[in-house]
Formats: sequence, C-alpha cells, structure tokens
Amino acid sequence: MRITFLGTGSAMPTGSRFQSGIVVEEDGRRVLVDCGSGVLHRLQQSGVGYENISTVLLTHHHVDHVSDLMPLLKARWLAGEEHLEVVGPTGTKRLLDGLLSVHDYLDGKIDLQVREITPDEEFDVAGFSVEGFETRHSMDCLAYKFEDEFTFSGDSEAFSGLANFADGSAVLVHDCSFPDEVDVSNHPTPSQLGEALSGTDIGRVYLTHLYPHTDGKHEAMLKSVAAEYDGDVGFAEDLLSVEI
Repeated sequence: MRITFLGTGSAMPTGSRFQSGIVVEEDGRRVLVDCGSGVLHRLQQSGVGYENISTVLLTHHHVDHVSDLMPLLKARWLAGEEHLEVVGPTGTKRLLDGLLSVHDYLDGKIDLQVREITPDEEFDVAGFSVEGFETRHSMDCLAYKFEDEFTFSGDSEAFSGLANFADGSAVLVHDCSFPDEVDVSNHPTPSQLGEALSGTDIGRVYLTHLYPHTDGKHEAMLKSVAAEYDGDVGFAEDLLSVEI
C-alpha cells in the first residue's frame, strides 16, 4: 500500500502546504481521501493524475476538504473520463447537489455517483475494505481505517477512542493543527495527541492539517508528543509518498 500526501495544510494558506488530500493506492486500486484547494494540481505534480482518480472519499464537508471537487469533476469531463464516485458522511449528496446547482453547466456531464456512509460502518470503496469512526470536530466527520494498515483521523480532537481505533495500524495520519500554546477546540495540540496515543502500538504517526501557527515549531511539537507517546512520529509534507 502506498500513501501519497497531496495536501497537508489547512484553511489558512502557508504557500507550501495545500489543503487536505491523500491518495491511497495498492495493486491498481486507488482512492483520493479529501479534495481541498490545490489537490487537483498536486495530483498532477505527484504523477498520479486526475484521470486516474475515479473515487473520492470525504471525511467531512468543510470547504478546505471539498473545494477541488468541482474542478476535479470538470477536469475529468474535459479529459473524456465518464464517471466519478464521491463517498462520504451523511449530507454528501446534499453537498454535491448544492455544488451542481451553482455550477449547473457541469450537471450531467459525467456519471456522478454519490454514496453516504455512517459512523462505525464497514464498507468497500475503490476495492479497499474500509471502516469509519466518528471523530470530535465542529461538524460530522469520520476517520477511516484501510485494510487495518492505514488510518486517517480526518479533522478531530485527540481522544482515546480514536487512538484505539487506530491501534495496530502501520501508519496513522493524524490532525495536529496547532502548537501547545494555542487554545483550541475541534483540533488537537501535540501534548493532547501524545496523551491520547499513549499505550497504543502504531508503526509511524504523521502529523498533518498544519496551520501557519506551527511554522518553526516542529521540534517543540515533536517533543510535546514524545512526552507521553514513545512511538515514531514525524511531520507529513506535500508530495511525500510512503510505502506500507
């Protein structure tokens, strides 16, 4: 299994990190998880290509996770691709219907299939066996575990339930939006994440969804996580590709 980070940033641009997007690939299977601003360009820079993305799995519907959906749909239409599947939590159909009501010239250009899933549901997407888990965020949001190997937190506070959901994964990609000095809800700080992960067995943790507040703070953030969690932790970067 290969994980390629397309966007590791947040709703506040840094110039070097685009918004949320990860490609999961294995044996010809491929799914894009989240589709924030800049992800369409990163697909081309990564060599994956938008022509090869026929399935998008959304963690939630905040704009920094969905804003390249219509650009992706249009690019696929212009390239002669005939379909796109979008899978996500409750409200995903309403989201796509709303986007197409604004960009109505795209409605019907390709075969768009929309599927909604619920927390704790096990389902297949793009040939992968995936399990969902409800996170703690400011809107309905799901974490996903692929084949018991790779877990993506989506946007979430750090808490033991999510850490236990990821326990045993070879790779966990977890929201770590702010350094400790920022008082925040709906996202974790590194000390909160370290406390939640304490006692879990995870091969490697990658920190993502990084706000500009984290610039220049990476070393201190890693020390904060390590104060409670002794596992392997590093920062995700746009276009980093990881083999599991």
